[in-house]
Formats: sequence, structure tokens, C-alpha cells
Amino acid sequence: QVQLVESGGGLVQAGGSLRLSCAASGTIFSINTMGWYRRAPGKQRELVAIMTNGGNTNYAEFVKDRFTISRDNAKNTVYLQMSSLKPEDTAVYYCNFYDAHLRYNYWGLGTQVTVSS
Repeated sequence: QVQLVESGGGLVQAGGSLRLSCAASGTIFSINTMGWYRRAPGKQRELVAIMTNGGNTNYAEFVKDRFTISRDNAKNTVYLQMSSLKPEDTAVYYCNFYDAHLRYNYWGLGTQVTVSS
């Protein structure tokens, strides 16, 4: 089992920045992917950015050059630095941990990000 604890959401004005953090604990195998998805009101959950433990990244097109994902493998923590935020970035952001050994996804409870215009 893996537990995920997210932090860093909140209310920010358009053009502002926020940093999300997600710490994983529990039984963690070395090969994994951590990252972020989001669900806006009335929309399906979508990928924002993910990063393997080896450092490979995958970003959604709509966040390239604005968001940066990073992780500290020693702390099993992933970060999402969000800049130049837009009102359409308003969503619940979910931390994801994919265990490649078990081929299983774990999800955090989500953290609300609200961007005002």
C-alpha cells in the first residue's frame, strides 16, 4: 500500500504561482512514476505532468512552459511548480503514484487550485 499526502493548493490571481507537493509513504518499489492529474468542474480527469523515478517527464500540452514537475526520490516526494496560472487551470489536482512492479495506480485525495481572473 502507498499513501499520498498532497499540499500546496489554494486561491491565486491569474498570472500568479503555486507549488504543489505530494509525499508518498508505505511500500514503495524503486520503479515508479509520480505526477499530477486534474479535474475541472464538469470535465474528466486529465494528465498534467508525470515524472519517472529516472527523471523522464511527460507534460500536457496546455501546461508546457508554465508548469514544472520535479521530485526528490530520497523523500518520495513530487512537486509541481505552477506559474502564469490562468482561470482555466482551476481544478482539483490529484497526486498519482504508479507502481510499475504491481502495475497499480494510487491516488491522493486531491487539492483545490482556484485561479481568479
